[in-house]
Amino acid sequence: MMRRQRLIPLLVPILLMALLSACASSPDRPQTVRQTLLTLGERGANAVLKAPQLPKPQYDQVLLLATPEIDSQLGITPQQLLEGLARGLLNADQAPQILDWAKELPENTNDNLWWLDSRLELTSLPLSASGRVVLPYTLTLTLRRPGSQAALWQTSLDGALDANAR
Repeated sequence: MMRRQRLIPLLVPILLMALLSACASSPDRPQTVRQTLLTLGERGANAVLKAPQLPKPQYDQVLLLATPEIDSQLGITPQQLLEGLARGLLNADQAPQILDWAKELPENTNDNLWWLDSRLELTSLPLSASGRVVLPYTLTLTLRRPGSQAALWQTSLDGALDANAR
């Protein structure tokens, strides 16, 4: 009886830690759309910052974030995507300056200004698996100079959103 009383205080923290780690790693726990978009923003930011056309040092550059084009079937607002991209860019080492901008600038602007256009589109019909609905997407990011429609750099990132996550 005395041994059991000594073991109980030792077992309680161990059992509690095991329970918490099981809950945290549960595959049934859907990720929120905000978390997904922040992760997508980080991926997008990393791709943009590796663009050879973006001069170094990057902190001398100003990225103007154009209002994203988003497929309405994804249920994402332009503000949500802009938040993810802006946070991803600002979290980078020696991050460029970021401006959320919706209008075109005149053609005679500084050499350190860059437009970052983004387009998020559904790439196929929603997929159902294990009671979840998954929305495949492609995020296209384009760097261009203000006053020009010509893309100087472009990349696409593929992924999927969990439609059940809200």
